[in-house]
Formats: sequence, structure tokens, C-alpha cells
Amino acid sequence: MSVHLLLSAGRGPQECAWALARLLRRLETDATRQGLETHRAHTVPGDRPGTYRSALIRIAGDGAETFAASWSGTLCWQAPSPYRARTGRKNWYVIARPCQVDTPRTTFDEADVDIVACRTGGPGGQHRNKASTAVRATHRPTGIVIVVDTERRFSLNRRIAMRLLRQRIEHGDEAAERAVTTARWRIHDELVRGDPTRVERPVRSPRRPGNPARWAGA
Repeated sequence: MSVHLLLSAGRGPQECAWALARLLRRLETDATRQGLETHRAHTVPGDRPGTYRSALIRIAGDGAETFAASWSGTLCWQAPSPYRARTGRKNWYVIARPCQVDTPRTTFDEADVDIVACRTGGPGGQHRNKASTAVRATHRPTGIVIVVDTERRFSLNRRIAMRLLRQRIEHGDEAAERAVTTARWRIHDELVRGDPTRVERPVRSPRRPGNPARWAGA
């Protein structure tokens, strides 16, 4: 079982790209502890080294969907800015959403097509009106129906119907793929700052005698 999770800094400042990198590392560590595998399918780097504007993560293993749900929504990385010492802001937000990456392609097989001969209507002469030369082709897996009566021979109409069915199916697959891509891009604009579903912070390193407490890297 696997699921893809998209993390995005949206249109936030450079600290959000920094926060995304920290959250991504924390997510991967959490997944490993739970016996899950992660793979960075695609990343878009930020302006600063080691930061990301977005990251597409594949999570695989038993419980992958539940794990992804626990990391979905508005995520907050709570820490001072590493770039602007004077800013008092410590909350940096990232959006995370499960998303579809691949769309199944429809395999066209003529064995999946039901062909029915039917009479042609309209003008064209007595033979054209009486003979069953028109073709009604139904692709069972998708339910797409094509009717062709442009030719006076059944075999030609059948050939045309098969070609049109194949084209219709291919266009449908392409439209589905575009819809998935569009839905994935919309996630970048869904980031709402505030009211996070999950807050993460850097791990505080152990205090040593004579040394002040320090923040360890995530």
C-alpha cells in the first residue's frame, strides 16, 4: 500500500521553505519509526541551500494512508527565523495534502467492443435506407458509444467506429491526467496560516553542566 503526500510552502517567505525541509526530515524519521518507507518523488528547491518550496513524498507500507492523514493539513514549524534575527515571528506554515500522481491508462482492445449493425436513416437512396450498414459500437469498460453511418459499407463504418472509439478513449485519459495535475497544483494555493493541524519544534539538546541549553537541528 502506498500514498503520495505533497508538502508546499505556498507563497510564504523563505522561512517557510526552510520549515518545509525540517518538517520533511521529521516526517521521514517518524515514518521510519513506524516501519514505513518514504521516497522523495519530486522536490522543488527554495532560494536558500537545503530548503524546499515543495516536496512530493511517496509513503509505502502497512498503515501508509493513516500515517499520511496524520501529517495532512496545515503544518507549523515553530522556531526563530534563521535568516532574520530581528523578526519576532516563530511560526512558519506548510500545507500537506495526499494527492494522486498517476492516472490509469485505458487499454483499448477490440474484444471489449460490442458491434451492432443498424439501419441508416435519412436520405441516400433505397438501398441506404433499407440495408443495415450503420454501426453502433459500444466500449464495455467505459460505456462509450459511437454510431457511424457515413459509409454505405458496413465494414468501412466498423473501421471508422473503432478508430473513433480509440481516439475518444485516448482523449479521455489525457483529460483525466490534466485534471490530476491541476488538482495537484491547486494544493499550493490552499495554505492557510494559523490553526495548524500539527505543530513541530526543533529538538532541545540535553543540558550539560556549565552550558546553557541549546537547540539541536531537526
